Amino acid sequence: MAESHISDELWQEFHEVVNMTSRELSDWLRTDATQEDGQLVEPDSVLPEHEIGTQVVAILAKRRTDLTPDDVDTMQQVVDQVRTIRGDEPEPEAYDDDLRRTLMLFGHDPLKPAGA
Repeated sequence: MAESHISDELWQEFHEVVNMTSRELSDWLRTDATQEDGQLVEPDSVLPEHEIGTQVVAILAKRRTDLTPDDVDTMQQVVDQVRTIRGDEPEPEAYDDDLRRTLMLFGHDPLKPAGA
């Protein structure tokens, strides 16, 4: 497989922004895919954020040399989305539940301590 060209900056930013492990994100996507009444969302009605979360799980399982150009695009999209959503809100307790849930679909838990 041809190595995709990913900048050191994007590689580092992605791994700073995505602070959930692949297992944590997988578990979250399964949990979040259920509605309040406990019924699973139909597969064809999966939200785009769930698709991105699934792609993030796959990316986390890969070595840098195995990334595809689509993976690199997804990584850039995740970094951009999380930075846009977070804005200038550095305080974790400033997040409401809906905003936290949205960020977690991208693999970023704003309440997770840095370096954890």
